[in-house]
Amino acid sequence: MRLRLPFPLLGIDSDNGTEFINDLLYRYCLEEEITFTRSRPYKKNDQAYVEQKNWSVVRNVVGYDRFETEEDLRLLQLVYEYLHTYVNFFQPVMKLLKKERIDGKTVKVYDVATSPYRRVLASNDVDFKHKASLFNLYI
Repeated sequence: MRLRLPFPLLGIDSDNGTEFINDLLYRYCLEEEITFTRSRPYKKNDQAYVEQKNWSVVRNVVGYDRFETEEDLRLLQLVYEYLHTYVNFFQPVMKLLKKERIDGKTVKVYDVATSPYRRVLASNDVDFKHKASLFNLYI
């Protein structure tokens, strides 16, 4: 996954479960100089954005069935490959710019809906080589 990113991976923010945190991942982060942080214990909303995407993207497409066979795995990987392309190149997302309380109500202000691909192209943090590579995937 790291090789597919068009920018350097600076950090990993993990849940506290042992399925997420293990010695192998921790050593990898140390060796690769990746900052490793974890959510606060018993604060389930620390990962709310990730959990929301898990439902709206993954669960919405593949459901909650149990996938047990090698064939299931192969098909699931194929679905994820197409899903990755769809979500990152064609699915616009609105980013929350600010929240403020006005007369006891929370008012949220969002930017214009844009796909992650377009956000990367507009970013100054991504070099031309990676932008060109993404452009070639897109066309």
